[in-house]
Amino acid sequence: MTTLSLKGRALRLLGGREHSRAELERKLAAHEPEPGQLRQVLDELQAKGFISEQRVVESVLHRRAGRLGAGRIRQELQQKGIGDELVAQAVQQLRSTELERAREVWQRRFGAPPQDATERARQSRFLAARGFGGDVIRRVLAGRDDD
Repeated sequence: MTTLSLKGRALRLLGGREHSRAELERKLAAHEPEPGQLRQVLDELQAKGFISEQRVVESVLHRRAGRLGAGRIRQELQQKGIGDELVAQAVQQLRSTELERAREVWQRRFGAPPQDATERARQSRFLAARGFGGDVIRRVLAGRDDD
């Protein structure tokens, strides 16, 4: 009965959005009645395909790539406990569209080039906080189209 409750909690979390195994471990640890039970439940769910790191990566990319740079997405995936190889693949995939995505984020927020150093710094901080790299930020603010 308790195992079912633990499994039920895990399935409820997975029903809301994709979760990595590490996230589920963190969220469900307090509800584990006996040591080892959570591991057993998560092993079962992973074997049945309910837990997938690849789907977590795809979900994060789908939800966040339009607003965030590769740096922030890498950090988010690492916090979710995603393996280094999958994180590296996701970041590599994002790099090809980084400049275009940064321009879109900048355009939505500002729409006009900075008129002075103070405004330039403000726009740079905005893009940096969203995980875009220095080279991309410089190119966006300079309005250069070279790739």
